[in-house]
Amino acid sequence: MATRHLSMRPAEQGNRERYLDAALSVLFDRGVTGLTVRGVAEAAGASTLSVYARFGGRAGLLDALYERTFDSLRELLEGLPPSSPDGVADLLHLALEYRAFARESPVRYALMFERPVPGFDPDPALRSAVLRTTFALFIERVRRVCPPGADARAAAYQLWTAMHGLVGAELMLASRTPLPDWFIPPTEEANEAMYRRGVTAMMAGLGLRNR
Repeated sequence: MATRHLSMRPAEQGNRERYLDAALSVLFDRGVTGLTVRGVAEAAGASTLSVYARFGGRAGLLDALYERTFDSLRELLEGLPPSSPDGVADLLHLALEYRAFARESPVRYALMFERPVPGFDPDPALRSAVLRTTFALFIERVRRVCPPGADARAAAYQLWTAMHGLVGAELMLASRTPLPDWFIPPTEEANEAMYRRGVTAMMAGLGLRNR
């Protein structure tokens, strides 16, 4: 894969992972403002020169971290229970796990799907690869419940945009002072119920059903 971060020899992979673990820790604890070469080096207990040597600079480090965040989502999807006879329930379960993933770290989710780091645009080849690999797992789950002849890829994209919109709005509202007259009470239970209803309605609208 042609990306801006420098390729590592197998013997150096462990050290690279150590730096990415440190970068994730910085992202979780300090947000994007802490995602500097110096901040990651300090978290890894290393020098800034060693970060440059492994990633070529901040852009390469961010590319590698971007890839790691998608690896986490892919691992989540791969770890879901095997498909059951109730493909619709399986898909709703996936959607709820996706929401939990986003809520676990809004800043990680923002790095994946927004532009929280000024000037950072993930390497196009890397971005294409991680999106294609990750969403192939999602598309396969949608394919099982698609009507005959339907475009599973298009249906998966439409369903994902609904999931993304619902959880994105929830995260945005959670980051601000609650409004007393908003559509949804500011509770976990109310937000999950609204998310379930929205995802279920979109699945029904797309004609996704058990065969």
